[in-house]
Amino acid sequence: MPLTFTLDPAVTPELRDGILDLWADVSNAGGAVGFVPPVVREDIRPWLLRHFASMAEGTVRLLVGHDEEGRIAATAFLTLNTHHLMTHWLWLYTVMVHPRHQGKGYGRDLLGAAAEAARGLDGIGAIRLTCRGGLGLERFYESCGYKEVGRIPGAIRVAPGDDRDDVIMLLPLS
Repeated sequence: MPLTFTLDPAVTPELRDGILDLWADVSNAGGAVGFVPPVVREDIRPWLLRHFASMAEGTVRLLVGHDEEGRIAATAFLTLNTHHLMTHWLWLYTVMVHPRHQGKGYGRDLLGAAAEAARGLDGIGAIRLTCRGGLGLERFYESCGYKEVGRIPGAIRVAPGDDRDDVIMLLPLS
């Protein structure tokens, strides 16, 4: 059953709690979304609130995918550039699919919905994202049309002695 995607849903307590649950579950399953396990919702809450504040300012758009039971199953934050020389592309952050839905093609669906949303924004010609090296994520993003355009060795410190590359990916929308 495909996910139902919504761009810019109303920020409600249910949305907040659903994203906190998703983010914690993805992080604790080893997902590269800004944390390393173990993590609890309260560790994530300040970061989510920053995203919500940026949404209120109009610099971030939220894409949410709900499963057939109405639960939040996937999210991505589309972040607009505020520098006047870079407003023609946006960042895609915190791309997550719940572990219970891994292997169903929902990650590919989420990226497709994000590209569709970006195409609907005035003047956006590309999506840029970064991913943590060492997990094979770049292969997944490449299979979805992204191209590796840069790599910063050892930029992400997962733990002492465990530094990972920060891989920069780009998806042209034209």
